[in-house]
Amino acid sequence: MDSTEIIRKDLDNQQFMRLRQTTEKISEVLEKRLSEHLNVLRPLFIPRKLLGTYIESASTDEVHGSDKAFAELQEYFAAICKDPFGLSQKLRSPLPPISNKLDAVPYQYVLYAGETKEKATTITAATRWILSYQSECPISRLAAMVSGEENRQPEDMKQSLIAHLTLVIFLKQFPALKQLLQDLRYEVEIQELKDLGGLPVAVLRAPIETFLPPDDFVLQITQLSGIPAFQEIIDLDAADNIPDPLKDTLKACLEG
Repeated sequence: MDSTEIIRKDLDNQQFMRLRQTTEKISEVLEKRLSEHLNVLRPLFIPRKLLGTYIESASTDEVHGSDKAFAELQEYFAAICKDPFGLSQKLRSPLPPISNKLDAVPYQYVLYAGETKEKATTITAATRWILSYQSECPISRLAAMVSGEENRQPEDMKQSLIAHLTLVIFLKQFPALKQLLQDLRYEVEIQELKDLGGLPVAVLRAPIETFLPPDDFVLQITQLSGIPAFQEIIDLDAADNIPDPLKDTLKACLEG
């Protein structure tokens, strides 16, 4: 999602202050809940269950389907590693160990005021996160290397790409885990990050709608704060409008 897809609503300053406080509280609750869920689910997402002996490990047991999974990882990696990362296309087996700890970082995108790209504001989603395996190079650091804000470290960049791509393939290979996340009320989708060469990432979204004020209002707030950053806003009615997939499924059965 970007600024062209999100709902826009007008706000005055008083409404903004009230909704910003509400958003911060709800966002904190959602992040804590997600962290607890991921800690419980961690044993189900062991990378070796997907890639087997293609990852460095004390175990030498073969894993069914690992050949196909590694070939798919190689294909994904080769498609994005050169531009803009400047990495070699070939992955060598066995790969360095991949942590089975799951990281979820708030989804971010850029809002440009007007038709030029001179006034850029980083927008942070209040109810969406990028999910990946933990690495020494989280996606914010990867983006900083691509933009030139940080010196490039090829091995760290490589491990970051592998951490994101492996999880994408994991969810594809084990659809029951995707369904489990959905049963926990997270929407799960794969999105390509254009600023990172189309890197596919897994995105989780809590079932609560957010919105942005008009560009002029966002620009006014960022100029006052001196920081080109803004967070999506959660509507006060959001909690009352959370969908219930299980309820909808059962109702459909009864109506059928």
